[in-house]
Amino acid sequence: MSEPTEEGLPRQVTVVEVGPRDGLQTEPALVPTEAKVAFVEALADAGLPVVEVTSFVSPSAVPKLADAEEVLRRVKRRSGVRYPVLVPNIRGLDRALAAGADAIAIFASATEAFSQANLRGSIDETFERFEPIAQRARSDGLWLRGYISVAFHCPYSGPVHPTAVRAVAHRLFDLGCNELAIADTVGAAMPTEVDALLDDLLTIVPVDRLALHFHDTGGMALENVEAGLRAGVRIFDSSAGGLGGCPFAPGAPGNLATETLVSYLEARDIQTGVDIDRIIPAVVALRAAATHPAPA
Repeated sequence: MSEPTEEGLPRQVTVVEVGPRDGLQTEPALVPTEAKVAFVEALADAGLPVVEVTSFVSPSAVPKLADAEEVLRRVKRRSGVRYPVLVPNIRGLDRALAAGADAIAIFASATEAFSQANLRGSIDETFERFEPIAQRARSDGLWLRGYISVAFHCPYSGPVHPTAVRAVAHRLFDLGCNELAIADTVGAAMPTEVDALLDDLLTIVPVDRLALHFHDTGGMALENVEAGLRAGVRIFDSSAGGLGGCPFAPGAPGNLATETLVSYLEARDIQTGVDIDRIIPAVVALRAAATHPAPA
């Protein structure tokens, strides 16, 4: 492990690009399949080591990603880059594997209300769905990421206590997740809340297996990244162009933009390996291919 910066922060950070999945799932119009494929490939060419490609949820639930199989099959994979896909159930896993997936992600919720709204079931019921996925991942040697949605604030039930997040994190970790991503789904977290949650979670999850996923709805994403860095976290999610949000979380637009995150980290002498000058053209090309006005 490299020496920390003069501020005591990690010297190197892994940026996980979620734009092709988390960003495009809420686009107001369909983006052509070929544009999605080009977007994924351009982001990998820009040096992003992890590019989340798509989601194998039901096309009726997220119609913007109905072409998941074709997108994953057509992406020309770059050596050294991981290409995870979201799978909500065993049927989604079967579809993903048939399309060539070797890295998958599952989503849990920290609250019962959001679990019902997003996953159409209780937390216990969603873990019943996850168990066969995790078993298959272990037997087939798949890399498995576990997300925890609404880890700070829930749009239906309000502030979330760290103990609720820890309970879900413990269950995901026991399933065999290689990495846990803690999501501020509505973008309402404050740095003090990040501090409190990490103080709790890092008692059960190794810091090198913990990622943070911030939305910038409240304008506090970078301050929350800073809190994560101070705690030693070295994996952060972002979305090129700030695309995306969550279709099941009212008022939750706006992932932290990859170019903003990379610029911020580089200004702190933290290396990412990402060529920021190649991120913007990728976003411009994607927006040019869409059939609606580009979001600001």
